[in-house]
Amino acid sequence: MDTKGTNMTAEKFNLLSFQGKMRTLHLSWMAFFITFVVWFNMAPLKEAIVGDTGISIAQWKTLLILNVALTIPARVIIGALTDKYGPRLVYSSLLAVCSIPCFAFALADNFTQMAIARFALGFIGAGFVVGIRMVSEWFPPKELGTAEGVYGGWGNFGSAAAAFTLPTLAIVFGGDDGWRYAIGITGIMSLCFSVVYYKSVSDTPKGSTYFRPKKLGGLEVTSKGDFFFLLVMKTPMYLALALLTWKLSPEGVSMLSQSVATSIYVGLALLYVYDAYSTFKVNKEVFVKPVAEIHRYQFKQVAVLNILYFATFGSELAVVSMLPAFFADTFELSMATAGLLAGMYAFMNLMSRPGGGLISDKFGRKKTLLILTAGLAVGYFCMSQITSAWPIWLAVLTVMACSFFVQSGEGAVFAVVPLIKRRLTGQIAGMTGAYGNVGAVTYLTIYSIVDTSTFFMVIAGTAVLGFVALLFMNEPSGTITEVKEDGSVELINVN
Repeated sequence: MDTKGTNMTAEKFNLLSFQGKMRTLHLSWMAFFITFVVWFNMAPLKEAIVGDTGISIAQWKTLLILNVALTIPARVIIGALTDKYGPRLVYSSLLAVCSIPCFAFALADNFTQMAIARFALGFIGAGFVVGIRMVSEWFPPKELGTAEGVYGGWGNFGSAAAAFTLPTLAIVFGGDDGWRYAIGITGIMSLCFSVVYYKSVSDTPKGSTYFRPKKLGGLEVTSKGDFFFLLVMKTPMYLALALLTWKLSPEGVSMLSQSVATSIYVGLALLYVYDAYSTFKVNKEVFVKPVAEIHRYQFKQVAVLNILYFATFGSELAVVSMLPAFFADTFELSMATAGLLAGMYAFMNLMSRPGGGLISDKFGRKKTLLILTAGLAVGYFCMSQITSAWPIWLAVLTVMACSFFVQSGEGAVFAVVPLIKRRLTGQIAGMTGAYGNVGAVTYLTIYSIVDTSTFFMVIAGTAVLGFVALLFMNEPSGTITEVKEDGSVELINVN
């Protein structure tokens, strides 16, 4: 029996290095950065796209919905594939395959073609979960939060980079097709980097074992109670997809007919039943004999992280999409100025996510999450109080302070994810990541029916729920037990 923290290279954590584990970290955040540039390459080019193609504003909003629709199931699927086939192959394949709908969108000349391309591009939003598993293989527990924070924060900045650069790129190319060239270039970046990533990284440091799940088809759990808890936690993902369908139905933007929408509802219900059956097939042994204590993990750990990511990343995605208009309306600013001020929220990602991971490494996972979640609730409560009577500088400062807690919270969540069960890290990251998108869909739907102040209060309320859920989470400690292919047992230290 081996007891170790896996054969991770012992070099120092040095962001300026491009060797060993740091090289893997840098290449992984670059891959994530490119997925976010591609995923969010449409929004900054709104005027050019609408002007050139003649689509309506309702159709434009539909494209924005379609852009995130597939990401919920995609994160779960990609997480499972990552655990089975390894992050090197899955990330490279995702970057290459998703360049195809990116090119298709650049070449589209009617709404239907654009809608299909954008729907397919939702898959690239799942890239995030692949790197979570990759980074967890290369860094010891005492550095894992920081490393995952750098990966998430720097990669996440791809959406802001797209907003800063793509409009200029479209102008440089000029003409009605400038936006098409700008979007096409992001597809070329994705395709080229897929080759670079495949040739430059390995799934684990030399001599380490890559632990794979015993079966593919559902997340493994280690008790009967956890099996039913998992089925309950799957439900909101299907409800979010049903909510997206409702938005596209005649009751929403009327992209889908009532009969098509009804078919999708039925399909989602059948898919849930099939998913539950597949999960049972993977876990049927727990109904026959108890899992040995040494091999157990608590699914409640995953459930708490899901709720926290719903409140953190879910609110970030929702707020980023409405903040420019909020600033413009509240303070009577031009959209350009409002966009610049709102950009401060996303800009905080560069430091906040790594900061949340670093604090988590230094002071403990649970304590850090409790403090950051409390700060999140207070931050959104303060944002709900912003009115035109406030000085603009104070409003911007409030938004940036809130965004620090939001994004540090995201970093702290993913400082815990890889410490639950090594061979299931991709699937756990996939489910937690999907909950972030479920949160975004939920919050944006609420935003469409209430005023802005109430919207921020609702997010603050869910953060309070997250704080209560956190009280039930256990601080990761001790070791994770994994079995090698030769039958020998390895204990992975998580302290």
